[in-house]
Parts: sequence; structure tokens; C-alpha cells
Amino acid sequence: MAPPFRADHIGSLLRPQSLLEARSSLSSPSQMYSLDIPQSIKDAEARAIREVVQEQIDRGVRPITDGEYARHIYYGGFFEMLSGFEARPNLPIPDAFRTDFPTTTGLARMGATTRAAVICTGKIEYKESPYLAEWLELRNSLPEHLWGEAKFTIPAPNYQHIQLRPGTAYTAESGYTSDEEYFADLARCYAAEFQTLYDAGLRNVQVDDPHLTYFCSAQFLGGCAKDGTDADALLALYARTHGRLLAGAPPGLHVGMHLCRGNMAGSTHWVSGSYERIARALFNETGYSTYYLEFDDAERAGGFEPLRFLPPGKNVVLGLVSTKKPELEDPAEVRAKIAAAAAVIAEAQGVGIEEALDCLAVSPQCGFSSSSLAGGKGVTMERMWEKLQLVRDVAREVWG
Repeated sequence: MAPPFRADHIGSLLRPQSLLEARSSLSSPSQMYSLDIPQSIKDAEARAIREVVQEQIDRGVRPITDGEYARHIYYGGFFEMLSGFEARPNLPIPDAFRTDFPTTTGLARMGATTRAAVICTGKIEYKESPYLAEWLELRNSLPEHLWGEAKFTIPAPNYQHIQLRPGTAYTAESGYTSDEEYFADLARCYAAEFQTLYDAGLRNVQVDDPHLTYFCSAQFLGGCAKDGTDADALLALYARTHGRLLAGAPPGLHVGMHLCRGNMAGSTHWVSGSYERIARALFNETGYSTYYLEFDDAERAGGFEPLRFLPPGKNVVLGLVSTKKPELEDPAEVRAKIAAAAAVIAEAQGVGIEEALDCLAVSPQCGFSSSSLAGGKGVTMERMWEKLQLVRDVAREVWG
């Protein structure tokens, strides 16, 4: 099964200076879930989205995204918009979070003492769409014949749960007594959101779940042990939850999953480790047809060996171009890596190289700006476009 785009990208793009200046009053990490957005900022976001959409059209970059310009950070705007959730802007580090959780321990090294999160305090219900307005801003910037070439990103259902101290993702007052109950209602909200966005013309969704790579991290696994958490059971819970939300998605909606190890300010990543530990469960238990995986740095992300677990009928978008460093990749080296990945799949599935290549695509390894203030060290706006065009050109050379 071929992926929807041979040349892809992960969604977030560097923000123009005009947008950064407009959003400067909302730049504090404690404001990442703020719902009080002045109209002047919304207007600046809309202008920037129209401009970046046109830039992608002019340069032949696909899929077309809004660069996540309406968000402070890639997971913003979803959980806090669902009924039953409440944003807590200043939860203490480390007490409110999992032991040795890579994100919060990394932030603590940078001097952070608090972190914002969203807690469930009541019945989780879908009363209004978190992202419809954002999708319509992107859609209305496109001629109708290009709607199908757009992609929209959404955070994973386990985003809040995995970071919070075990047992604190929902309060006693919420009425939830188990993780299964919490995720069952959350999955229903995702299915409803998928339907809303599909009815409004969206056909490609990317679910961002970088936290699944934490199960490849000795630090995270050690923290789970200290907390008395069975990491394998936790991973299985999250895989089941992904399956539940996919079960409710409209048949014509393509939904893929992106996993990476972070691209925060200054090219920061939170964990390292091969996909080896999670690959079998990832490919066989989550139900997605497309997986966006990073492979640009073997030291950080490992090699292509985990692709041997990819079953026939599914596909992988190889993240081979770095958003963390400004150096432009050698197209010949990128093509060679694609061939190496295809060889692993061909041997595992007992098929020819051409058939293995048919289930692959190429992209950058992560978004260019996971938060509005982030970006790879030294990566300029023009270099970003050069990297995206390199991805485009390599895809044309490999797949035609």
C-alpha cells in the first residue's frame, strides 16, 4: 500500500517574524493552553497561514499544512477545548510528573520549576470541535481542488496521561476510576473530531505521538519501574487507545502516526534509542496505515532494522532530512538510505525491492518548529524551504 504522498513533511514550519512579534504576549510556557487569544493575534495568524500556504503551492511542496501557526505548540488547542478538562499552567516539576520523565527532567536542567498540563476534572465530552476553525482557516486558503493535498496534525490521546504522575491524569471528582474509562471517552471525542473535520473537507490527518519513543528510552523505563508502573502494560494501553480512535474514523479519512524524539528550541531532543523495542507493537497493534518515523541520525534513532516488523499493506514515511541542523543533505545519500530501508522490508516480507519501495516515502524527521519559539539551531526560513524542496526532488527521482 502506497503512502498518500511520496514527498511529505511533518507539519510545523518556522514562524515568520511578524507572527512571532504578534504572539509575543503569549510566549510564556505557562500560556501554552491559553484560550484567551486577542483578535489581533488571530488576524496575524490568518495572514501568516495564507502566506505559507501560497508558498507551499508555489514551491510544489506537499502536503500543504498551516505550519501549525495557530498554535503555541504542536499539541495546543485540543485537550483544553474538550468538556471535562482543565488547564493547569504551573504544575510543579518534578512532583506532578512521572519519575525521571525525559521532558520534565530536561526542562529542569534548563532551570524550569513548573510545567503546564491539562487535567481531567469531569466527564470527558465532545461539545464543540477543538480544531474545526483551524482547519477551515487552512482549507479556505486553498482552492477546492487542493483540499485533498492538505494535511492536518492532531496530538495523540495519551499526551497528557503519559507525562503526569501515575493516577493524576484525572481527579477523583471527574468520576473516572480507571485508565480504560478515561481513554474510552477520550477516544470517542477523537472519533467525533475526525468526523467533524472530514465533513468539512479534510482527508489527511497526522496524529503526533512522540512520547511513544520514550518506551525506547532507558531513562523513561527506569522511571516507570521506580513508580511501580508496568511499562509493557502502559504501551499496550496506549496502542489499544489508538485503535479505538481509529475505529471511529470515517472510512475516507487517511490517518497516520508520527513518532520522533523531539525538536525543541536549539535542536533539543528528549530521548534517544532505536524503534526496536516498540516496532512490533507499533506496526501491528495501533492500526494505522502510515507511520512517519525519523531515521536521519542513527546514533539518536537507530537503523532501519525495526522495519522488518512492518506488515504488508502498511507504509512508512522515512524521516531522512534533519530539521535540527542547517546543513543540506546530499540527495545521493538520502536515496541510498531509502534503498537500504527498502532492502530490510523486501527481505522481511519476501518481496522484490520495487514492491518494498512502493510502501515508502520520504520526509524531514520532524517538524521545523514544534513550538512557536522553537526551531533547529541555525535553520533559517530559506534553508527550511531548500530542505523541503530537496525532499520533493528526491521523491521524484526515486518514485517518478
